[in-house]
Amino acid sequence: MPTRVHEFDWPDRAVVGTIGLPGARTFYLQVRSGTQLVSVALEKQQSALLAEKIDEILDQLITVEGNPFSVPTSTPPELVDNDQLETVQEHFRTGATSLGWDPATAQVIIEAYPITDLEEDDDDAASPPEDEAQDTEMLLVRMPVGSARAFAKRTREIVGAGRPACPLCGYPIDADGHTCTAAEG
Repeated sequence: MPTRVHEFDWPDRAVVGTIGLPGARTFYLQVRSGTQLVSVALEKQQSALLAEKIDEILDQLITVEGNPFSVPTSTPPELVDNDQLETVQEHFRTGATSLGWDPATAQVIIEAYPITDLEEDDDDAASPPEDEAQDTEMLLVRMPVGSARAFAKRTREIVGAGRPACPLCGYPIDADGHTCTAAEG
């Protein structure tokens, strides 16, 4: 079946944000262009890795001799976005993501794909029969280097705003307390 592509080229806004309290937050990658708004759920680790890898791509581009892409080393102040997520209607929960660079347009490219039935049910390793194939969808976002740098910075801040880590064992400390496995040993 055909893949429905939610495509954003030079979006008005692309951010990671959360809904819920630390320890029970749901992470969303939300992209808006005009009236088109798409929100896909991510895991916290996916969000953190996405920010890390975007910064790696941008930092590597800075080292290119002659740096033809004018990659900023930090977030341009005019691109800082600390606003809350807009109304969230989850399109899908992200399974796989890919990240790339298009030198022709000087854009970072993010692709997000939904969790497949095979990812949800590891007991069934066989593919569904072709006549049972479902429509699939994906999110495709292309953003310029300044926006990508701002996206990565905000995402790192959102990820870091969760529960504090225990200095002994590294596990999160909940508001109602923490049993430290390192302190017990």
